[in-house]
Amino acid sequence: MDRSPEASEALARAHEHALRWLASLPDRAVPPKAPVAQVAEALGTELPDGPTDPVEVIDLLAEAAEPGLTAMPSGRFFGFVIGGTHPAALAADWLTSAWDQNAGMRTVTPATTALDDIAEGWVLELLGLPADGAVGFVTGGTTANFTCLAAGRDAVLTRVGWDVATRGLAGSPGIRVLAGAETHGSVDLALRYLGLGAPELVPVDTQGRIDPAALREALESGDDRPAIVVLQAGNIHSGAFDPFAEAIAAAHDHGAWVHIDGAFGLFAGASPAFRHLVDGYESADSWATDAHKTLNVPYDCGLAIVRDPAALRAAMSMQGAYLIQDAAGDPFEKVPELSRRARAVAVWAVLRSLGRTGVAELAERLARHARAFADGIDGIDGAEVLNDVVFTQVCASFGDDDRTRDVVRRMLQDGTAWTTGSVWHDRAVLRISVSNWSTTETDVERTLEALRAAVVS
Repeated sequence: MDRSPEASEALARAHEHALRWLASLPDRAVPPKAPVAQVAEALGTELPDGPTDPVEVIDLLAEAAEPGLTAMPSGRFFGFVIGGTHPAALAADWLTSAWDQNAGMRTVTPATTALDDIAEGWVLELLGLPADGAVGFVTGGTTANFTCLAAGRDAVLTRVGWDVATRGLAGSPGIRVLAGAETHGSVDLALRYLGLGAPELVPVDTQGRIDPAALREALESGDDRPAIVVLQAGNIHSGAFDPFAEAIAAAHDHGAWVHIDGAFGLFAGASPAFRHLVDGYESADSWATDAHKTLNVPYDCGLAIVRDPAALRAAMSMQGAYLIQDAAGDPFEKVPELSRRARAVAVWAVLRSLGRTGVAELAERLARHARAFADGIDGIDGAEVLNDVVFTQVCASFGDDDRTRDVVRRMLQDGTAWTTGSVWHDRAVLRISVSNWSTTETDVERTLEALRAAVVS
């Protein structure tokens, strides 16, 4: 059956709708206009008895969904540290869907494996991480933490003679996991998935940075179980980075595996201007980041980076007589999934488009916008920036908690920008996360104008 005419018509219509959506972003309100129930009603909740023309389906999808879409790709979306999508990465992701490759095996999908190999090398080079390390392209930051911590779990148990792959965790010596008191919830979630439970929380400073002396003291507590230490490149509220050299030295002195959760902050390592924030992080054993954040590729794409490729493969690989495996190693051996999207294609595309200097400039531009936000907020009567703005995060208070929450509410009602409410150090805050390549100085100023209006309303 020749599928090209039918596919061409549907893709052409999707292209029209996609361009219309992208063209609306500079001016549209950021919050959605319609709730779930309204979108569901427009889509139709009854499963049709018979076929529907694909073009008609695409038209219905685009028109019914549009009122319920949040302008997350807008340069004025500053919530949740989720970034946007760079044009090269977006176009590459369209090709990824059209190619429809199950990018798991080197022999079966050589094109996507070549892209995987190249993107892996470029990521390690840009971040200054061990060139012989391994990168698994997974579904997101949480899964990247899971994958790296799985490698760490298996490795530290192997060192004490326990093979978790065959024996499981029941009856094992157990594992201590230590993390800063402001570690991100995705780490807690990954540890739950791995059967390791909640981490032991180590004291942090006022910006959320782990105290290396307290970490060393905790490791010397007399608990002789194998240990994993989780550090952080980019606190979700302050943007602060742990003191890696001291903390990693303390952990390695006690034989611990060190993992760094760098969901948005890891790419500070690609910028000469911000490289100092991650000094010493190259000595860790694993690193996780979400490429949709600072690198701005489409969902879903996390990077699980492990110093020892053998440890990663030991935790993630499987065997099957029906698989066509290559002696050089296959991409599926570095990730939890066997069937997997070719996520490295978009990573390769954005790195090829930006180059070394472009990635650095992107990170620096995001941080520059965050600094502009902090300076603008400092000029608002009654406003206070609560964090040291070292990278891309800004947390502000506007008086008491009720007043701050009211400002957050008014900002969402206004719709000019999306800024998120949160609680940090037992205070209500408005949090601004600058993550999108398309954010401009005009976007920052428009958001500050809306914020000033929300404060005086």
